[in-house]
Amino acid sequence: MSLVVQGLDVDNMALKSLAKLTGARAIEQITPQAFRLCGAQSDPGVPTHCAHAALDWAWVAEDRRLGDFGLFVTDMDSTLINIECIDEIADMQGLKAQVAEITEAAMRGELDFRESLTRRVALLRGLPEDALAKVYEQRLQLNPGAERLMRGLKQAGIRTMLVSGGFTYFTERLKQRLGFDYAWANELEIEGGYLTGRVTGDIVDGNAKAEHLERTRDALGLSVEQVICAGDGANDIPMFQAAGFGVAYRAKPVLRAEADCSFDHVGLDGILSLFPS
Repeated sequence: MSLVVQGLDVDNMALKSLAKLTGARAIEQITPQAFRLCGAQSDPGVPTHCAHAALDWAWVAEDRRLGDFGLFVTDMDSTLINIECIDEIADMQGLKAQVAEITEAAMRGELDFRESLTRRVALLRGLPEDALAKVYEQRLQLNPGAERLMRGLKQAGIRTMLVSGGFTYFTERLKQRLGFDYAWANELEIEGGYLTGRVTGDIVDGNAKAEHLERTRDALGLSVEQVICAGDGANDIPMFQAAGFGVAYRAKPVLRAEADCSFDHVGLDGILSLFPS
């Protein structure tokens, strides 16, 4: 196995100490922010050591290459982008705190996602449709490394999917902007230019996310091991369980427990550093 470590500022002494701790035979620089410790052996001190040095870390098979994967699936809110869209929409109603509290509880796994979504969307009733445009244009930003990650995945021939418990208004725009092959989300019902407080069609919850992943994976003739996914909350657990490698991005503890690695320091493009091209 190799131990890949990444950070915004990798301390050389911390890196050498980690290599000694794990008995690594060599240290290879991948990028200025990422290093591979070849032949490293598992040690219970790795998480603590990396936490003290502000390093993200992941165990990766030495023969695993980026090109071995065929599908990348990512969550949207707080993973691909920096906001929870529904919280920002609610802010247009003066209800951000109330809705954000429900969102947080759902992401921690304390509330059923379907119930939480229904409750939150109901609070948006009567909001003008143009509030969605204001959120997209004025508040939504891509998380660090998102564009570089997408370029790297495309160069490797990997299909990409955006699947979200959020809303199609945002996923469709991001699909066009970043070139995703597939996108799935909930659709807000709008009548006469105003939100009705309901969604149309089936709700995209955690299980639906996994179903979209599995259906696309099978259609492409891929195995479980050929799928990478990224997410941040409890409703991403089912798709993590349906993928071969899961990256928890600035994630809740409940998802970290299901992930192969967690990114707390580097951007989404850190995924490219995990596997040689």
